Amino acid sequence: MTKRLIGLTGGIATGKSTVANYLATTYNLPILDADIYAREAVSVGSPILAQIAQHYGKEILLPDDNLNRLKLGEIIFNQPEERDWVENIIHPYVRNCFSQAIHESSANTLVLVIPLLFEAGLENLVSEIWVVSCSAEQQKQRLIQRNNLTDEQAAARINSQLAITEKIARADVVLDNSSSLESLLQQVDEVMKSRTFNLRSPSESGKEVRR
Repeated sequence: MTKRLIGLTGGIATGKSTVANYLATTYNLPILDADIYAREAVSVGSPILAQIAQHYGKEILLPDDNLNRLKLGEIIFNQPEERDWVENIIHPYVRNCFSQAIHESSANTLVLVIPLLFEAGLENLVSEIWVVSCSAEQQKQRLIQRNNLTDEQAAARINSQLAITEKIARADVVLDNSSSLESLLQQVDEVMKSRTFNLRSPSESGKEVRR
């Protein structure tokens, strides 16, 4: 049987985790998270972390040999060529983790939470794409509050990703998270009740916009 593979994406701090948690708790759907795989990729002692340390020097590591994420973030969110270098060694690892987990799962429906779904070229891993969106100002303020960032730091992180308008244009389902939590979850319920699962093809668009 062909699996239903929901690719859940959106801009940073738009509400992807909220939707994923709701799908897990309310619909008992298994969640595969790219951020978890990416953290595994740079765990202490990993070959990828060794490459990063060789590239940037030992100062990119904390005293306990974990990656200094704050320092790396300041580098890659301000230097696109460095971001590309880091992503080019992490993304293949993440793709392999997804492929293995999908193969090993007995579930008919899986949710793949992939913030950089389009940027990493992982669209072919999923059968449908859901994008969680909100206004640009809401996104920036949520990111500043969540990660304790300055306005400039938040803008750099948002600008490092594909524009949310482009993600919406390439989505099968759009969830609008510019209002209340209740509204967002109601949209998820509506999609789960009404959407018929069909394999995506490059020539098909069947986008639904929920508001």
